[in-house]
Amino acid sequence: MKTTPKALRLHIGIFGRTNVGKSSFLNLVAGQDVAITSPVAGTTTDVVEKVMELLPIGPVVFLDTAGLDDLSALGELRIRKTKKVFDRSDVIILITEPDTWTDYEKAVMEETRRRAIAVIVAVNKVDIKEPSPYFIEALKKETEKILLCSSADPAMRDRYVNPLKKLLIEICPEDFLKPPPLVGDLVETAGLALFIIPIDKEAPKGRLILPQSQAIRDCLDHGVAVTVVRETEYVAALEKLKGYPDIVACDSQVVSRMVRETPPPVRCTTFSILFSRHRGDLLDAVRGVRAVDRLKPGDKVLLAEACSHHAIEDDIGRVKIPRWLGRRIGGAVSMDVCSGKDYPEDLRSYKLVIHCGGCMINRREMLTRIQKAREARVPMTNYGVCIAYLEGVLERVLSPFPAALGLLRQGEEAAVYHRGSEKAVVCDIIGGK
Repeated sequence: MKTTPKALRLHIGIFGRTNVGKSSFLNLVAGQDVAITSPVAGTTTDVVEKVMELLPIGPVVFLDTAGLDDLSALGELRIRKTKKVFDRSDVIILITEPDTWTDYEKAVMEETRRRAIAVIVAVNKVDIKEPSPYFIEALKKETEKILLCSSADPAMRDRYVNPLKKLLIEICPEDFLKPPPLVGDLVETAGLALFIIPIDKEAPKGRLILPQSQAIRDCLDHGVAVTVVRETEYVAALEKLKGYPDIVACDSQVVSRMVRETPPPVRCTTFSILFSRHRGDLLDAVRGVRAVDRLKPGDKVLLAEACSHHAIEDDIGRVKIPRWLGRRIGGAVSMDVCSGKDYPEDLRSYKLVIHCGGCMINRREMLTRIQKAREARVPMTNYGVCIAYLEGVLERVLSPFPAALGLLRQGEEAAVYHRGSEKAVVCDIIGGK
């Protein structure tokens, strides 16, 4: 995040009248005091830039502007600089107050329409006054993207920031939701990737399943050579190579065997983990998987799949994962399954969401699903991450991803055991409660 150039970040302009709470709003979102706030009009004298990582969107720059109705001696100059922010903004957040819509707000909205810039209207100071239903209805004629908030209430930050993230995901330009490569940035050009692909009942006759096909194509697009073998020929293939492959990836159902047979210097992972980074948020999946150790028999778990398919007798999602979870916690969980577009609106009854790699949906939809889980305060992880964790090989298959590996190790160090006479209590800082 720190090395991402400003030009590659999502630029979010914050507009509004003097003292409407723009700087306080920025401080609330950032979770720290990055802009000076004061009841004195004209406190913001120039555009204040705040570079930060706004997960799950990624690197952003917030541009806090001077009030458009600044009547101070330097007001004209400030307004001129503020207007230039339109040129830099990919998204605009227009701050206003309950039941207040003046020529200034109209001018901003008109400019955003003229430039085709996506806009969110944030109605601030709702702790002082609730906006009337008539005002909200009038706002909806301007935009459907409306946020009610109080930037003076940092204790309730999540209540306001989570809906803001959801709105940003919905309107964020596609270029800034572009997923990272599956494999291409993990291996240098002319490198070698070795893929282990079991041929089982779920593999379509004469074809590979979509994640495997997409991974092969990604390698070809980035000038990376690919060797494809079944798990039964993997060791023999390694022996025929002059050196080690740059990366090995396998189907999650053979991850234990792959780890066992892969030489220690070789980085290895699974197709599902590759897609966790490509479609969603691998770090979030690593955080979420630690909720497995807090499950109890009978807890509700949601198994979410992006596609609808006919489940085979020993289906990895519907059969194997529940079986492995039950073995881990000493009893069966209550497993719900959703497929395709049937993702629940309310996740609060679940203790954990386990999502497939998401090869059948785009990054925007996956990020929206992740954000829904965050808003419901329900941990969410990924098939591949969960299976590797249950099999005890997660650290090994995170070897290509230093940030995720560091997060996993940090979580393990944070697990503090207080031993009593009869039981041990685990305090999992990274995992949550």
